[in-house]
Amino acid sequence: MRIPLELAETLAAVVDEGTMDAAARALRITPSAVSQRIKTLEQLVGRVLLVRAKPARPTSEGAAIVRMARQAALIEHDALAALGAESADAPVRVEVSLAVNADSLATWFLTPLARLSTAHPVVFDLHRDDQEYTAGLLESGTVMAAVTSRATPVAGCRVRTLGAMRYDAVATPDFVERWLRGGPTPSALAAAPLVDFDRRDDLQTRWLRAHGVDPAAPPRHRIPASSDFAAAVRAGLGWGMLPVPQAHRALADGALVSLGGTPIDVPLHWQQWNLRSALLDAVADEIVAEGRRVLRAASGP
Repeated sequence: MRIPLELAETLAAVVDEGTMDAAARALRITPSAVSQRIKTLEQLVGRVLLVRAKPARPTSEGAAIVRMARQAALIEHDALAALGAESADAPVRVEVSLAVNADSLATWFLTPLARLSTAHPVVFDLHRDDQEYTAGLLESGTVMAAVTSRATPVAGCRVRTLGAMRYDAVATPDFVERWLRGGPTPSALAAAPLVDFDRRDDLQTRWLRAHGVDPAAPPRHRIPASSDFAAAVRAGLGWGMLPVPQAHRALADGALVSLGGTPIDVPLHWQQWNLRSALLDAVADEIVAEGRRVLRAASGP
């Protein structure tokens, strides 16, 4: 059995765009043609490949075909580049989909992407999720590579270590004066408000447990955006665990103070498809080099 690339690309377009109508506009064909291609592909492989919801998403079998379509696009780009089919006026651009955790995105991840975009005809489609969950986007075929806390390779992927993002417990001087005047004692921490990223964020919980505090005791704010999370801590809404690269300036100028205690290090890895692509390897090399530089400086000796 052979899977026609046109059909695989159509499935990937529906997953990317979220609906068949949107995919039709992107592919410049009619919605009925998109629907017919998906049906033909499902009949060919004898599997349901698409969950027809809003947004549409691939089944586990569909994810394999979406991954195939994206890998083919990378290989085609490399082949066209090798053949000299690109020109300075009309480069053959390729979309590279990546998953990244919010704190990496807010601190170091965009810098290598900016360099890559000037050196290569590439556009990036970023998917943000917690580092514990970004590997799932690799497994589903949604992204080609991911910053993840998972060290074990996802099937069909390879792993490179980035380093560890270090987090310190910090608050404003006014917050400390109001809530923690006698120091971060268990009784004071049980009453002091804190800021969580979302309900999956366990950094503050881990720090509290290390200090003998019941994590259920303190009042919790939830601010699900990295820059807004840091802004909430700087505004005195509560204390929180901030990445060292994000907090160092505010600590240096006294806008924030450390609550002390042992910092929390979150190991990060780079996982990407085990596909030999000059472009994907260039993306990986740039991102891994920047990640290792920043994370080494953040975690210290």
